[in-house]
Amino acid sequence: MHPLKTERGRTVLQTHGNALDLRQRRALILCDGKRSLAELGGMLGDDAAALIAQLQREGYVLLAEDAAATSTAPAASVAAAPVERRRSMVAARIYVLDILALQRNPTAAQLHKLLQAARAEADTVSALKLALSHLPAMTSDGYTQRVRGRLQEVLPEAHLAAVLAPLPA
Repeated sequence: MHPLKTERGRTVLQTHGNALDLRQRRALILCDGKRSLAELGGMLGDDAAALIAQLQREGYVLLAEDAAATSTAPAASVAAAPVERRRSMVAARIYVLDILALQRNPTAAQLHKLLQAARAEADTVSALKLALSHLPAMTSDGYTQRVRGRLQEVLPEAHLAAVLAPLPA
């Protein structure tokens, strides 16, 4: 089974409200429809199944198999729909906002505010690029590379080069 965020789950991550505690929020961020419950268990610990079940009961998560079974669309279009839906500036913005929120660093807090305030697409691209440039100073190289890899999956192709290109030295 592969847990996937519902619209409600994406909304609660974007609003940064008090609906979820840090552990629930972290689990919800990791529920991308690609990771199995076993993989999530390795990342979140022994109680991952119970945590995912709770998020599912509260309507934040849907198991990918359940979503495909309840859909009336042909299987090929069901598989293609999530990829297209996830490749958006909003998805990239939410992801980086959540990554910055997990960092306990004053620079991350400032970058979070900057990205949250960005409304124009060009401002969002600049804020994403700035956040990525500061991430190596706040986290490990491996973590930074995973974030860059995930952004490579969710960013619209038109913005990949602008956001992921290294800053001039």
